[in-house]
Amino acid sequence: MVKHRPTHPVAGSTASEDASAFRTAMRGVKPLAHAVSVTQAAEPKPRKRVRKSPAAEPIELAMPLIGAPGRTDARPLEGGDVQSYQRPGVRTQVVRRLRRGLIGIEGELDLHGLGQAAARDQLAEFLAFSRASGRRCVRIIHGKGYRSGARGPILKMAVDTWLRRQPDVMAFTSARPIDGGTGAVYVLLRA
Repeated sequence: MVKHRPTHPVAGSTASEDASAFRTAMRGVKPLAHAVSVTQAAEPKPRKRVRKSPAAEPIELAMPLIGAPGRTDARPLEGGDVQSYQRPGVRTQVVRRLRRGLIGIEGELDLHGLGQAAARDQLAEFLAFSRASGRRCVRIIHGKGYRSGARGPILKMAVDTWLRRQPDVMAFTSARPIDGGTGAVYVLLRA
């Protein structure tokens, strides 16, 4: 069924009479010259996010050796202790996904058998490279420290301390058993 609009002869004539009256009234009118044109302000360009890099402090201050004279800031850990750290502002769901191994690992560093100084240098270089490469999640294998004797897992404690002090590390947690368990950590880097 097609509906037709009723056409009113009065309505059509009124519109044409109005248009004709307008044209008659405007007959001698000339448009104004555009002396000053109002321009709209251009939209501001988005500012690039410039991340302030922390002052380049020596590696000895940024990542101190565990057991060095005057250093007592290492958390005491045992070989089987689970590690977990979350920077303020990181959602718990993200850390849960990290712990479950649901975030793809884009790089790995194995520190087994290295001394603290060599491990620290390799870790600092690896984190800088990973960050520059745009990696988001990496695995660091530090071992459980079973051969460390009475001193405990020195490298495990050192890696825990060093990662907490890195501004680009958003969170880390012990790996799943298939990826090294408590002898490795998944590290979530700043995006």
